[in-house]
Amino acid sequence: MSGFSYIPDEDEVKREKNNARALRASQWWKRKCAKGRCYYCNKAVPAKELTMDHIVPIAKGGKSTKSNVVPCCKTCNTEKKSHLLMDWQPGSDEKNTD
Repeated sequence: MSGFSYIPDEDEVKREKNNARALRASQWWKRKCAKGRCYYCNKAVPAKELTMDHIVPIAKGGKSTKSNVVPCCKTCNTEKKSHLLMDWQPGSDEKNTD
């Protein structure tokens, strides 16, 4: 077997999503978002528009811990989907219209 292939069960996914909800309500998360910067593209984003992204996605066994979640813009979160960072670069899914 090669590569990373852990798939969490349904109960584990539910538990981590609940943990993420609790973390989003914390003062720690609110301070992270108050900086108003996307972790991936570093663009200025209003704090209320930042989303929580798991660096290692829950679907790949990631946990909802302070060391695994970052604030990011909706564009980067949508592009990243459930990829690991080594498989994705910011802007890689955007269509260049220049």
